[in-house]
Amino acid sequence: MILKSVKYREKENIIASALAKAKPLAGKENFSGSAPAPFIGRIGYPEVNVGILSLTERDEDAWEHDAPIHWAKTGKKISEIVNYRTQMINSRFKSSVKNLHKLTSVAQEVSMAKRAVDLDVKLEKKPKLQFNASQWVAPMGPQAQLKKIEVESNPRIPTRVQKCHDDTDLLSAEALVNLHKHGIDEVWLSRMLSTATFGIGKNRKLVPTRWSITATDDILGKDQLADVRQSPLINEWEAYFGAYLGNYYLVLMSPEIWSYELFEIYAKPGPALEYSTDHEEYRGRKTYAEQCAGGYYTVRLAIAEHLRQKKRQAGCLVLRFITDEYVMPLGVWVTREATRKALQSQPIQIADKELMLKYAQALARKKFGLDITEIIKRRKVEQQTTLLNLASN
Repeated sequence: MILKSVKYREKENIIASALAKAKPLAGKENFSGSAPAPFIGRIGYPEVNVGILSLTERDEDAWEHDAPIHWAKTGKKISEIVNYRTQMINSRFKSSVKNLHKLTSVAQEVSMAKRAVDLDVKLEKKPKLQFNASQWVAPMGPQAQLKKIEVESNPRIPTRVQKCHDDTDLLSAEALVNLHKHGIDEVWLSRMLSTATFGIGKNRKLVPTRWSITATDDILGKDQLADVRQSPLINEWEAYFGAYLGNYYLVLMSPEIWSYELFEIYAKPGPALEYSTDHEEYRGRKTYAEQCAGGYYTVRLAIAEHLRQKKRQAGCLVLRFITDEYVMPLGVWVTREATRKALQSQPIQIADKELMLKYAQALARKKFGLDITEIIKRRKVEQQTTLLNLASN
């Protein structure tokens, strides 16, 4: 109870401080500012809110306000991320996901641009100071209904992105994979997917941001895994451990064909562990990961990237420990970046699987005061058939 109250007070202090700094935004009914990203809501689907997130002044560094990969690389704290998000106004309008509102073209330009786009914005009324946090998407600050919007600068859209947008015979998944191979990261790609930028012409539609993030992680992860499944096995049992923003990841890899199992564990005292879990075997899964949801796909992408870079495959058991350091949810991107940080650590080489599981139990007990014996027993993926046997089936 004491830990909960401390966590609650820290959360409230962070939000109060951020909103105090954002207070001047409440008087901005009309402004010219830089917009780094769109935001597509899901409430009321298929009639949704199309939002354009923007500062109320021009700023060459506006991109930092929607930059999860940069936040993780530079070790941004929760308070810093909340401050970034509350400095933007979500200027929004309603649109059908299929019959797009004429202003949707502005949201598309913002999503495709390499740099934040300068806009002239007129709102229906002054924005309301508020703060919303979610486990799915980055936090949101003040918002208001959009009255009029004009692009003040020519958006810098990369040629490859423009070609994919103009190609109405190209599938969305193909566009994402193509652009990712040419250095465009998953955050940028999910923005574009959300604004109906890609796909067969007649099938293009808006995708709520929450869904577009998971769809992008899923598509890119499957593409990476196609190469991973053709690679030789890792040579030894390996354990990686790392964290970001109070989310700790222990990634255990075995010299076996591809499999993946994720346990998300709440690291708090109690008579029974609270956890969620999903898994897949060599051929992948056909249904949505209901328990771990978007986090399942972010972690899988990070692992697939790592194995593809090493030109190896492995069986992977992943344990996420969610601690009270994570005082508020900041979006599913946190799980992707925390896993990447874990995989950047120097792995511990372990003699065999039994010792690796004992290592996991010892670490959980020492670091978090948790007994994960039952979780270890309940894992679904055991050693699978060999590649030779698989090829003969």
